[in-house]
Amino acid sequence: MIIFGANEVGAMIASLFYTDNDITIIDEEKNKVDSINKYDVGFVDGNASDIEVLKQAGIKQANIFIACTNSDELNIVACLTAKRLGEATTMCFVRNEGYKASLNIAKDAEYNDGFYIDFVIWPEELLTQEIFRIITVAKALDVENFAGGRARLLEYKIEENSILVNKMIKICDFPKDTIIVGIMRNENLFIPGGETVLHKDDKILFMGLAHSLDILAAKFFHEKDFVKNVAIIGGGSVGLKLAKILEGMKLNTKIIERDEERCRFLSEQLENTLVINGDGTDLELLNEEDIGESDVIVSVTNNDEKNLLCSLLVKKLGKATSNAKRVISRVSKNTNAELFERVGVDIAISTQTAALNEIKSNLCETNIGILATVEQGKGEVLRILLPEEFNTIKIWELKLPAKGIVGIVQRRNRIIIPNGATQIMGGDTLIIFTLSENVPTIQEYFKANS
Repeated sequence: MIIFGANEVGAMIASLFYTDNDITIIDEEKNKVDSINKYDVGFVDGNASDIEVLKQAGIKQANIFIACTNSDELNIVACLTAKRLGEATTMCFVRNEGYKASLNIAKDAEYNDGFYIDFVIWPEELLTQEIFRIITVAKALDVENFAGGRARLLEYKIEENSILVNKMIKICDFPKDTIIVGIMRNENLFIPGGETVLHKDDKILFMGLAHSLDILAAKFFHEKDFVKNVAIIGGGSVGLKLAKILEGMKLNTKIIERDEERCRFLSEQLENTLVINGDGTDLELLNEEDIGESDVIVSVTNNDEKNLLCSLLVKKLGKATSNAKRVISRVSKNTNAELFERVGVDIAISTQTAALNEIKSNLCETNIGILATVEQGKGEVLRILLPEEFNTIKIWELKLPAKGIVGIVQRRNRIIIPNGATQIMGGDTLIIFTLSENVPTIQEYFKANS
């Protein structure tokens, strides 16, 4: 694997793959972040748009080439050059929406003559999609869809007045076809058992059929509180794209943007969204526009410090009105996500995490791969396709080498939420939740038994 970009994103990609791959990073020495030195990777000083630099890095032997510098143009040229010199799967990070559209057309065009990029990653689009999934499921902290949306992973926080507080899981009477696969408690993620007692402020990860999770939410998490009003702070590309999607859902949407010229542009692009020219840190403005009355507030400026301040201000307003349900904040640096949530932000989402999830999804093997990452990388959702010759056994007979829960079994068009006595057979797809440190062990177990 070759990574063009010795920045924070490049370092995060290297951290995910260096244990199982020979990795070479290309960039100028001055751009190299210190965290790269933690990993056993090669480094080539130069520019990956240069043919000789690519050859020095071993492009002809590489199977994956990822360009993630801060320059769209450099990333594009490097990926196209790498495609000409070798057979690596190419992945290109872009920040300009126009480039993404153009490159996707080029890939699908008949005339490309092999001159295309395999995967174009626009992190802000992925971030927008993730925020939208969370908004549309009331009170959920995270939402992941599987099997075409027929099955889901949902994360909820147990409030102080919940009937679940101090109850063992086995006596909670959760709906059929739902299962708890993980609990986040005091910044630690673990896989529970039936005897586990639920605590106030626990974040519970459920898997199940979509309809059954709707019943679960209505019974325990007040799903009847449908989202109707959304406030967005920040009218950049994420804010605009999110507002357009919410308009399509007929939700009442407000967007606060500081730049007057950008506000005029937003007004031209949006039909039913109230565009407010102002500063999201202005408490008087937030009060005047009833931002604290919103069901969801999303702060998506391009500045982490401002997003944190805006989020904490609207949290304070929400407590005063007892009405603001959730505050979602964008973080540019992945390391800030846990800090944001620790000081009171309900949900902190990183563009980097969204992009890394996309990389893992696109690069996973056809039979064993990672579908999703939860809680800032502490947990993973694996997809395992059992070979046709796999011997039929019950789940409790699997004897996994590390702790994990089979949350979903997909058998042709049928979706099964299993228990220990459920039989699994060749051709089944298993969706397994486990802790991140267990992923390599579980993957190797299934590779050995394939």
